[in-house]
Amino acid sequence: MITTTRQARPFLKWAGGKGQLINQIAPYLPPAFKAGRIKKYFEPFLGGGALFFWLSEQYDFESAYLYEINPSVNICYQVIQKNLGKLIKELNGLELEYLSASEKGREKLYYDKREEFNAFLRRKAQNSIVRRAALLVFLNKTCFNGLYRVNSQGEFNVPFGRYKNPTICNEDNLYAVSELLQKAEIYCGDFAECIKNADSESFVYFDPPYRPISVTASFTSYSKDAFDDHEQKRLRKVYGDLDKKGAFVMLSNSDPKNNDPDDNFFDDLYHEYHIERLNATRLINCNAERRGSITEILVMNY
Repeated sequence: MITTTRQARPFLKWAGGKGQLINQIAPYLPPAFKAGRIKKYFEPFLGGGALFFWLSEQYDFESAYLYEINPSVNICYQVIQKNLGKLIKELNGLELEYLSASEKGREKLYYDKREEFNAFLRRKAQNSIVRRAALLVFLNKTCFNGLYRVNSQGEFNVPFGRYKNPTICNEDNLYAVSELLQKAEIYCGDFAECIKNADSESFVYFDPPYRPISVTASFTSYSKDAFDDHEQKRLRKVYGDLDKKGAFVMLSNSDPKNNDPDDNFFDDLYHEYHIERLNATRLINCNAERRGSITEILVMNY
């Protein structure tokens, strides 16, 4: 493996990714990090992994337990961890094919590759997992707004993005990501599974699908299974179980008070814990005028 000094960043564009909030989250990290008492890092909703990559550069914890329930995204992480060379070869081929095509040709190529990717999701294609991972990265870099969205059949349905010169294969960053993933165990499973390995030397960061702050703001179609209030309450139970084990726990979520000042859903649900509100920016609305500053909550048990 090539060793790189470049700081790893998320290799996927990610709705709700924490890259822009890291500087606000950092002051609320447990002091146990600086004291060297955190040995294990857990992220049960990995997504783009921005906080994991940043923390890995800042602190020398011994191991990471990363959970991603979306099989395609999970496969992508595992391929970068274990088979990066073949992935880069696939991505370079896709990038060359895309950038050398006309605009109409690019659009056709995009929809052809989307159909190829969906064939994997329908389990009708038997190509390698490397190809599946490469297609996910390709679609993420060329689709509208870098979204991951599926329909009720579980098929990726984001339209073409019309970017002029997207970087589909960022080799330096992929090597940096792969290097950090060498100390990680990557699971495709439910967020509750993190309980079994967590202890008093663990930091657990929950970044679940956010509770919608309005009817039109919902972006939980990341998978075909909804993350509703029942799931939010199940997550609260897991949060409490981790607290009882002595783990340091942090959770991010939307702030319902953005839309309804009287909505105390999270304030009531996590009333035993420390809640902070951070300023964030809504970036995924297709109408630029409806993007803007909102608050998000941060819940800590320390």
